[in-house]
Amino acid sequence: MRLAVKNIFIVCILLCLAACGHAQTSATKTGETEVETAEIQTGDLLTETYFPLLQGKRIGVYSNQTGMAGDEHVVDLLLRNGFNIVYILSPEHGFRGTADAGEAVDNSTDGKTGLPIISLYNIKGGKPDAATMQQVDVLVMDIQDVGLRFYTYYITMCRLMEACAEQGKELIILDRPNPNGMYVDGPILDMKLKSGVGWLPIPVVHGMTLGELAQMVNGEKWLPGGKQCKLTVIECANYTHQRRYALKVAPSPNLPNMKSVYLYPSTCLFEGTVMSLGRGTDKPFQIYGHPQMKEQPYSFTPQSKPGATNPPQKDKLCYGKDLSTLGDEEIISEGLNLDYVIDAYQNLNMGDKFFTSFFEKLIGVTYVREMIEAGKSAEEIKARWKPDVEKFKEQRKPYLLYEEN
Repeated sequence: MRLAVKNIFIVCILLCLAACGHAQTSATKTGETEVETAEIQTGDLLTETYFPLLQGKRIGVYSNQTGMAGDEHVVDLLLRNGFNIVYILSPEHGFRGTADAGEAVDNSTDGKTGLPIISLYNIKGGKPDAATMQQVDVLVMDIQDVGLRFYTYYITMCRLMEACAEQGKELIILDRPNPNGMYVDGPILDMKLKSGVGWLPIPVVHGMTLGELAQMVNGEKWLPGGKQCKLTVIECANYTHQRRYALKVAPSPNLPNMKSVYLYPSTCLFEGTVMSLGRGTDKPFQIYGHPQMKEQPYSFTPQSKPGATNPPQKDKLCYGKDLSTLGDEEIISEGLNLDYVIDAYQNLNMGDKFFTSFFEKLIGVTYVREMIEAGKSAEEIKARWKPDVEKFKEQRKPYLLYEEN
């Protein structure tokens, strides 16, 4: 009898252990956990998906220093696998990403591969001509964007879509996560203010990947004349809009780290003022200041350096604020934060001379400057564009490739 009871006790313990082990295994295999722990894969890593699309094709590649497939540039990856690349197309800052903002970059030859590099930022109209397009069968795009209307890589994408539509070519986008893809904020561009830093009727922070945005450009017929491009998007794996994605390569010279990327939607507006936003320092887009700002605890001196050869307030001692100490979640939760611009405007007390005409091109509407000058708060101004945000979020839904939360 004692032996029987003992055996039953042992069996019960084993069953309990088995149940616990089964419960633990099941927990680690839920879809939610798998997605949360799985590494995000950019489109260029999913070679089994897009390699078959390139077999026997003449290829043009639109990319820059961010087009890394693991430890290898996508151009080298394609060449190593025997694909026929005819030329490389490069955006603002050049193929190596070292040129100043807005700097003209000449056509050149890639020293490693010998391939010709065509600088799209130096071409009239910003797109390849018909003769250039006829040299290829397909364009492959692999470039890291940061999700802002005034960040110019998407504008080059739109112009390439237009060239493809005109010449009957396909654009294959190897999609990448948007590091600012977790929210939408800012006014929709008034198309009367369309410029080289604002090309589409979208908010300042659109929250989409380039693949999603390209689908929207096609779907909304935003290309000139309502043209549509033959488009294939190679989606990222394990990405949702709420998942944080730390960039492995700086997308441009003055966005050296994630702090600058997160602050960029707000501090880039200083480009349209008399202020320094830290170009020419080791904290670009993370600080702001001016020689005449009063009673400020922080100071810095912008100097000429690679990627910022002639920064605003060069060689002048500036007084201002250091935002690099803010936490990432605090920055993200504030979204597009006008408090910084309002703080500087009120401190300098210069009136309309604080702004330049470039401010409207960046913010995309005229009323923001007017409301700042009228003494309105950041909250009051954001309330003005809130309907824009809600309208756009509904408009973009059919084109999203990844879950929003």
